[in-house]
Amino acid sequence: MDLDDLTVDNTYQLGGSDDERERAKNAALIEELDRKKKFRRMAVPTDDKKVRERLRAYGEPITLFGEGPGDRRDRLKYIQEQIEQARGGDGMAVDSDSDDSSDSEEEEGEFYTEGSDDLLEARRKLARYSLFRARKRIARQKIEVGLPLGKIVSLRKEVFTELKTFNNLGSQFGDDRPLSTIRFSPNSQYILTTSWTGDTKIWDLPNLNLVSTKKGHTDKIGGAAWHPQATLPGGISEDGLNFATGGGEGTVKLWSMTGDKPIATLSGHENRVGRVAFHPSGSYLGSAGFDGTWRLWDVETHKELLIQEGHSKEVYALAFQDDGALVSSGGFDGIGRVWDVRTGRTAMVLDGHVKEILAMDFAPNGYQVATGSGDDTVRIWDLRALKTQYIIPAHKSSVSDVRFFRTSNELSSSINGLNGDAQKEEEKESKGNVKDTSMDIDQDSNQDKVEKEVKPNMYGNRPQTTSGELSKSGLFLITAGFDCNVRIWSSDEWSLIKNLPTDAGKVMSVDISSNSKFIASASYSRSFHLFGGDNSL
Repeated sequence: MDLDDLTVDNTYQLGGSDDERERAKNAALIEELDRKKKFRRMAVPTDDKKVRERLRAYGEPITLFGEGPGDRRDRLKYIQEQIEQARGGDGMAVDSDSDDSSDSEEEEGEFYTEGSDDLLEARRKLARYSLFRARKRIARQKIEVGLPLGKIVSLRKEVFTELKTFNNLGSQFGDDRPLSTIRFSPNSQYILTTSWTGDTKIWDLPNLNLVSTKKGHTDKIGGAAWHPQATLPGGISEDGLNFATGGGEGTVKLWSMTGDKPIATLSGHENRVGRVAFHPSGSYLGSAGFDGTWRLWDVETHKELLIQEGHSKEVYALAFQDDGALVSSGGFDGIGRVWDVRTGRTAMVLDGHVKEILAMDFAPNGYQVATGSGDDTVRIWDLRALKTQYIIPAHKSSVSDVRFFRTSNELSSSINGLNGDAQKEEEKESKGNVKDTSMDIDQDSNQDKVEKEVKPNMYGNRPQTTSGELSKSGLFLITAGFDCNVRIWSSDEWSLIKNLPTDAGKVMSVDISSNSKFIASASYSRSFHLFGGDNSL
């Protein structure tokens, strides 16, 4: 045996083979990724006063020249990461020599904000509303199991065949700066667009003629949402609250269809406002902020009911569950959270994206959430299993928007809001007709009522219309990406149904009309596109 052979033998005997070295290298990489993931989830106070106190406790300058609150939080997080690394990644990143160490440890956990009496009353109303709607949905889903599969397959084939015929019907120049949001009105007769100029425009369908322009924001608009009862028969009048917008100057504005000035301006955010969303009852509004919080507003009194912390970076995306019990938030920390608006507790942490979360939406079935991220994927989360159900490699660049389809019947089901059946139950309670709590609605009679009103199908995310015909609601999901494409996905297999190229720059937002005839997308190139199928016009 020569020297080379001996060297090889010793290498194997000492455990120094290429395979073993590769395994050790991979283990080190996995350990490093886990360490970075832990650092990314590290909680940092969003209150600037607490940030300064923490920096002082670490012996660091409480502020630097030209440093804003956001930069200060980032610096604190970096310092905590360095301390954590120096200690080998174990324990909390706090200064054990500081007198405030116990307070710091407490701050690293969940943050709680003392609520007002208005918030308590709102949560009671939300509980009544959401539990009543949840009971109706669950009762409907229980009898959907027995529906013949052939009927569901036929509906699915009919809907997807029509979607495959969708193509570009035309485009329209939207504004002088990039468009940020596009949303169809609940009655599918108008399109709402917002832009970085701070202007909001309303267009008619299908001609795309400009109806009105709303000027009120002094900075770019990050999000807009229609009131769930706006433009619907029996809903809100044109003079009432029809939609809301959130601006870069940190305010949320409420608008009517007719007035040139906003009905009200909601001030409270300390930085830009991202997406905004109405609670399905229409009585409350949520707004995501670059100050690391999302906030809940009473649209009637214009009061700020809740300032919710929990993200370590800017919060951009926000969506309410159709029952009205849950709200999800996502931000630039790559983490999403599902909150119970009735209690304020976290129901689920959506931890899986490796980049920022830019969009999210609840499925009509009530237990799925779709999130779009800068990592080019869409994740489908199952709230029942508390984990990712499916990962869609949706686009070649960031996913900017995700929207489940909802029918007009699904939207109009919330017309009564908190003044409908749930409110009747509340009045019944005040008269002493309810034996237990304000949420103790007669489940048996309620289920009988649901069975008489609807003939449901077998899918939880496909609720029935009152006519007894199968609804398309929840059958598919649409996504928008910075790769200039809009895509339609089936919500059972999460397979691609149709790709709609825009050839107009990054797609910033997308939506689908409640009659399923049109899809609209807003682009960074300042224009928006309208897509439709053979039966659209």
